[in-house]
Amino acid sequence: MVTPSQQLDKRFDQLRGLASAVRPERGWIRAIREALGMTTAQLAKRMQVQQPRIVELEKAESKGNITMQSLERAAEALGCRVIYALVPIKPLTTTLEERALQIAERQLSSVEQTMRLEAQGVDDPLQRTRTRQRLADDLLRQPARLWDDSR
Repeated sequence: MVTPSQQLDKRFDQLRGLASAVRPERGWIRAIREALGMTTAQLAKRMQVQQPRIVELEKAESKGNITMQSLERAAEALGCRVIYALVPIKPLTTTLEERALQIAERQLSSVEQTMRLEAQGVDDPLQRTRTRQRLADDLLRQPARLWDDSR
């Protein structure tokens, strides 16, 4: 069975190249408008707004303060489409597995400390690794448990 994180990871694989695209310093609206040889007055007319509004939009985008609605309107007027995505730095499945192993390690260390205090410690590294993996696998069956606190 394919998990939701695996499904999204497949979709993100297609976007990873775009994730490295850096927004131009003065924003995409201005960069594309200038590349098209369009003035702010011409873009304003296409968007049915006053020319000073375009200057405001471009400033807002360069500062990261533009609304999605405004960005979409500008994109349409420029013959573009807004593609909005949060692209994980690493695959979601990797993030989940790492988180599960981290929590399993903490749980196992806590139990080991208690057992050592009671002179019942286990020193078999292979058994420890298998136990840690079993704990992680149990956590992965209910991923919401991975985010219950700021562990």
